[in-house]
Amino acid sequence: MNKLIRFWGDLRSSFWFLPFLIVLSSIIYAIALIRIDRAGSDRWLGQWPQIFGVGAEGAREMLSTLAGSMMTVMGITFSMTLLALTLASSQYSSRVLRNFMRSRVTQVTLGTFAGIFVYCLIVMHTIRTVDAPFVPSVAVFFAFLLALGGIAVLIFFIHHIASSIQASNIIASVAQDTYVSIDRLLPKKLDHEPDEYESRNQVLESLDERVWYPVPVAVSGYIQSVDYDALLQLAEDSRTIVRMEHGIGAFVVQDTALVSLALTYPPDQKIIDALNGAYSIGRNRLVEQDPAFGIRQIVDIAIKALSPGINDTSTAVMCVDYLAAILARLAGRQFPPVQRYEGETLRVIAIVPSFEGLLAESFDQIRANAEVNVAILARILSAFDSIGSLTFRDSHLRALNEQLQCIAELANRCIKSSHDSARLKKRLSEVRETLKAQSALCAAEDKG
Repeated sequence: MNKLIRFWGDLRSSFWFLPFLIVLSSIIYAIALIRIDRAGSDRWLGQWPQIFGVGAEGAREMLSTLAGSMMTVMGITFSMTLLALTLASSQYSSRVLRNFMRSRVTQVTLGTFAGIFVYCLIVMHTIRTVDAPFVPSVAVFFAFLLALGGIAVLIFFIHHIASSIQASNIIASVAQDTYVSIDRLLPKKLDHEPDEYESRNQVLESLDERVWYPVPVAVSGYIQSVDYDALLQLAEDSRTIVRMEHGIGAFVVQDTALVSLALTYPPDQKIIDALNGAYSIGRNRLVEQDPAFGIRQIVDIAIKALSPGINDTSTAVMCVDYLAAILARLAGRQFPPVQRYEGETLRVIAIVPSFEGLLAESFDQIRANAEVNVAILARILSAFDSIGSLTFRDSHLRALNEQLQCIAELANRCIKSSHDSARLKKRLSEVRETLKAQSALCAAEDKG
C-alpha cells in the first residue's frame, strides 16, 4: 500500500504523466474523427460546405502551421515553467519546487500543446491527393477549434505563472496541503475531557528486562509514510512488541535500526522484509503523512525572507500568520497515541508528532533569526495569543508559556530601543493573561 501511495505521489509530481494521458487522448480523438470522416465526409460536406469544404493543400498547410506553432508555444511554456522554478528556488526555498511540479495547470498546459501537435500530425498524415483523394474535413475543422482552445490555455497559463510565484500564493498553497494532511491524519477533534489514551500511555509496561533485536533499514532515505496497521498485525502474528526507532520525516541510514523487536530470538528475514515493507522510504519528505514537512517549508521561506540579502519582513510575517493557522488547527486535534494495543496487550511503541514538538518546529528558528526584528516578534506573540485561545490542554499551554519566556529573554537581550522593548513587554503581558485565562477555563471544565 505504501508503495502505491509513493508511486501515485511521484506520478502527480511528474511533468510527463498527465501530458502523456492528454497526448494519448488526442491520438484516440484524431483516429475517431478520421473514421467519422471516412464514414460520412460527403454528408458533412454537403450540409456545411463553408465549414468543411477545405481543399487538400489548404488543409495540409493549416495543419502544418498549427503543428509548428504548438511546438513553439510548448517551448515557451517550458521556458516559463523553468524560470518560475528557478525564481521560487532562489527567492523562497527549493523545498517548494515539488508544489510547482504538481501544478495541474502546468501539466494540463504542456499536455494540451503536445496533444494538439500530435493531433495535427496524425490528421495531416491521412490527407491524400492522388489515387484515392481524401481530406478529413471534420478532423481538420476540429483542429482549428483545438487551436483556439490552445490560445485560451496559453493566456490562462501566463496568468497562473504570474500569480503562482507570488509569496502569498506559495505560502497559502503549502499551508493548504498541510491542512489536508492534518485533517486526514488527525481527524478526531479534542473535547474538554482527557483523551482515552492518556491514562494508558502514562503507564508503560516494564520493558527493561526484555531483549530488543534491531531490524536494519533496507535503504537510506526519508521515511515518507508508515503502515501502522501492518506493524500492529505483524506484532500480533509474532506475539511481540514493535518499537519504532524513527518517525515519519526522519532520515534513516541503510543497515541502522529501523525498528526493534522484543523477541527471545533474532528475527528471520521474512519478518525483516515485512517490517521494511511497512515503511515507504524515498529521497524526499512528503507532506501527505508528514504535516511537519509543510511547517518546515513555511519556516524555510520565513528564514530565507529574514536573511540579510533579502530582508523581506512582509513575507516572514505572512509565514508566521499561516503557521499560527496551522498550529491553531493542531491545537484542537487528538494526536495519535504512542502505544498501540491489541486488546490490553501492548504491541507497537510508535514515534508520533506532538503539539509541543510542532510548536517548536514552527517558531524556534524564526525567533532566532528575528532577534532584532520587532515586527516579527510581535507577530509571533499575536500567533501565540490566537493559538492559546483554542487550546484545551495544559501541556499545550505550558509549551506556549515556554515559547513566551524565550521571546522575553530574547527581547531583554537584543532589543535596545526602550519604545520597542515596552511594546513587546506589553504584548507579552497580554498574551500571558490570555493563556492564564484559558488555563483557568480548562481547569474549571475538568472539575465540572
